[in-house]
Amino acid sequence: MSENGSLKPQFTRGAVDVISRQIKYDGYFQIHKLRLRHRLYRGGWSGEMERELFVRGNAVGVLLYDPERELIALTEQFRVGALEREGGPWCLEVVAGMVEEGETLEGVARRELQEEAGLEVVDLHFIRSYLPSPGGTCERMHLFCACVDLSGVGGYFGLADEHEDIHLRVFPLDQVLDAVASEDGVIDNAASIISLQWLQLNRDHLGR
Repeated sequence: MSENGSLKPQFTRGAVDVISRQIKYDGYFQIHKLRLRHRLYRGGWSGEMERELFVRGNAVGVLLYDPERELIALTEQFRVGALEREGGPWCLEVVAGMVEEGETLEGVARRELQEEAGLEVVDLHFIRSYLPSPGGTCERMHLFCACVDLSGVGGYFGLADEHEDIHLRVFPLDQVLDAVASEDGVIDNAASIISLQWLQLNRDHLGR
């Protein structure tokens, strides 16, 4: 049991000494090479070490849910990070996009819903934010649930100049929840799983 019962880590940002930072790649994203040291639990400092950091920034994900008809809409698109995935690199996901300078999280959510689903949505519910992979990237994902009429929704979306080829698909809620609970890996990305598990816990508060 923790000595003080608190979930807060013993150390904060001040316990890290960044000795140097170099930009090794500068494209749509960046890769930084850091030389650093940090304080140790047993006292003193670690030796100097090198770490690569994938600088990706803030992202927004939006789960599309129709509480009246109990439907879920997910995007299906090619993902290079899933190239060696057993089921292939086309993934079912929540609508998502990166936050650009000067944008609010809600503004990004509405922009991406228009670009990837052709929908104007007002009813947004914040789910949570989290770090997808803090061992190597500073990206933070912010999740929302959008309640919307999904009757007649679907089709092909995305911006050609960003090489987006997106198929918006609509499924019965129970089918999607069963897929998350199964071991077949049809839905196997964190943003979608977290959003859908949140919906399981909160769907009665969203109205029908």
